[in-house]
Amino acid sequence: QVHLVESGGGLVQAGGSLRLSCAASGRTFSSYSVGWFRQAPGKEREFVAAINWSGDTKNYADSVKGRFTISRDKAKATVYLQMNSLNIEDTAVYSCAGNSAGVVYTSPGAYRTWGQGTQVTVSS
Repeated sequence: QVHLVESGGGLVQAGGSLRLSCAASGRTFSSYSVGWFRQAPGKEREFVAAINWSGDTKNYADSVKGRFTISRDKAKATVYLQMNSLNIEDTAVYSCAGNSAGVVYTSPGAYRTWGQGTQVTVSS
């Protein structure tokens, strides 16, 4: 069974950067695709970015294209979300999720394994 743990959240000023990590345990993680999602207070959970099992297919929400980059280090069983040029609208709890099919999905319902989330707060 795969378990996911996020880290790297925090408080940052607008225009700043953060890198989130999603560390996995479990022998089959290398075959998983991983998605990052976020949820702001009073809002629905929304897709941010996803990467397939091999790392050669990535998908981004329009709102983060050109600012966020998803990547994975198979040796470390970790998926990263580099977030640059952060703005106040990026404030949310960010969660990573895994899908055993290894394919990129944008719907949170396609993912069965979730981390606990990490708070990202962007101040003006």
